[in-house]
Amino acid sequence: MAQAASIAANKLIEFLASTDKGLGPTVAGLAADTGIALAPLPPEHIVNQNIPAALAEKASAVKYPVVHVYSDRIRNVLTEKFRTFSGKVRTVAEVRFSQDRAEGIEEQLRLYVEAVTQVLDANRGSWGQGAFFAGAYEVSYEPVQHGGRNFLQIARVSFEVDLSS
Repeated sequence: MAQAASIAANKLIEFLASTDKGLGPTVAGLAADTGIALAPLPPEHIVNQNIPAALAEKASAVKYPVVHVYSDRIRNVLTEKFRTFSGKVRTVAEVRFSQDRAEGIEEQLRLYVEAVTQVLDANRGSWGQGAFFAGAYEVSYEPVQHGGRNFLQIARVSFEVDLSS
């Protein structure tokens, strides 16, 4: 079952880190369209890790914006009876953004989240290795808090991947 979580998270990281259709070019396009200056999101800022922001900052030097990708729930519902795993993997792309002022932090975070959802929309369908993404997702925002460069806000884009192996 651990392999199911790895498949979904690794495929999402592959899509987000893509140099031609991933977060980098998508963020650049949104910045140009809206006229809001957004820091680039290089592939090394997309990590496969589920760690609280405060602990991540204590453990290493974190550069914002950053996207943490992980699977937080796996359900083997055996929709295909003779498979080892046939079910759903809930995967999360957690976008963290920090700056020195509270003004404008939410607007910029929303644009980074928009970039993540655009990448998801562009990758509906089969992800290979028995994974299939139908296109539905949910976004939740946390309130601005102290952390990072002074103020930190986190948004989670969660969705389910159907997996059969």
